[in-house]
Amino acid sequence: MGLFAAKKLTLPTPGEALPGRGERLPVPAGHFVLGHPLAPPFPDGMEKALFGMGCFWGAERKLWQADGVYTTAVGYAAGVTPNPTYQEVCTGYTGHNEVVLAVFDPGLTSYQALLKIFWESHDPTQGMRQGNDAGTQYRSGIYTHSDAQRRAAVASRDVYQERLTAAGHGTITTEILAAPDFYYAEEYHQQYLAKNPRGYCGLGGTGVACPVGVGAIAG
Repeated sequence: MGLFAAKKLTLPTPGEALPGRGERLPVPAGHFVLGHPLAPPFPDGMEKALFGMGCFWGAERKLWQADGVYTTAVGYAAGVTPNPTYQEVCTGYTGHNEVVLAVFDPGLTSYQALLKIFWESHDPTQGMRQGNDAGTQYRSGIYTHSDAQRRAAVASRDVYQERLTAAGHGTITTEILAAPDFYYAEEYHQQYLAKNPRGYCGLGGTGVACPVGVGAIAG
């Protein structure tokens, strides 16, 4: 048991990872709350953001409630195993993170505004855990779709680190990577807290405000 617990806090090598499968999981036709499609094609002009901030149930709710967000979906990213299931991700042997895809209208909001929600909605200093949830799938992550997004993510991290340090918090462990393959999670996970209002959320921020807002960082 001790060996298994330790393994859940380290990413597997490709040789250790579960094999997965060739077919993708089915994707629901529409968002349970917003009514828009969960999968492409999306309307012209929409942009995508991809974040991991602990249990994806609470993270998704934060993002679908945000102004300018067209649709959201939960899934798995930044791992090794192709087309993983939730049960496989939870073993720690796929390397995937629980993530939320947010499709947003840049005419109504901005990537910087979503970054502000990201930083303030969880504690990005905890490594392979978030609160009581421990494991590789609960790590903090920003997965960028363009050079502009990467620059904004790095700049916002640096600004927020200054705020956290001043407040006595530790070092940010958030991984910032180019957006990898996104695998949609099972239907019952999509918009879980809208379907189960008393369900577990698991999100808890540091209580430190992030000064990154609309227009705060040039793309």
